[in-house]
Amino acid sequence: MKTVLYVNACVTRNVASRTHRLAQAYLDKRCNDCRIETVVLEQLSLTPLTGEGLAEREEAIRTGDFSNPTFALARSFAAADEVVIAAPYWDMSFPALVKLYLEQLCVNRLTFQYDETGRPRGLVNVKKVVYITTSGGPIGEANLGFDYVKALFSKLFEVTDFAFFSAEGLDIYGNNPEAILTAAISKID
Repeated sequence: MKTVLYVNACVTRNVASRTHRLAQAYLDKRCNDCRIETVVLEQLSLTPLTGEGLAEREEAIRTGDFSNPTFALARSFAAADEVVIAAPYWDMSFPALVKLYLEQLCVNRLTFQYDETGRPRGLVNVKKVVYITTSGGPIGEANLGFDYVKALFSKLFEVTDFAFFSAEGLDIYGNNPEAILTAAISKID
């Protein structure tokens, strides 16, 4: 059975979250026969890597001890077949928790490793990444959240299959946000 890792970066995770509604529509339409593992970023105690934490992490990597709870998110990620990231469009990209989460995934010798030429090689099972977002205005060419995720996952983990779904212009005066969201959901086939 296919395993989908649903990374929920929605600040409001109930029916009020437009991003979550769009992501749930994707999961309902495309992941009926999948095992869905959900990670709610707001419920994690994610902090930036600092000198002391990084030293501990590097020592565990050096010894190859990936059983440490510090690597739980990376292990879960590495085992997934598909990753669905739902994040509202904030400040031209995504909420800061997404970056903190992504830092947890980048573990040399667990999720990727460098070959003899220095090129990163993916060690994950992930075949596809789906990025879902909603925005108050248009995203246009400033799709920096998806661009970052796509660059990271393709360069470090060698993922080649990406999909992007969005509902944009939800807060523009005169727009009908419910109609925009419904139209975005209908594009998920």
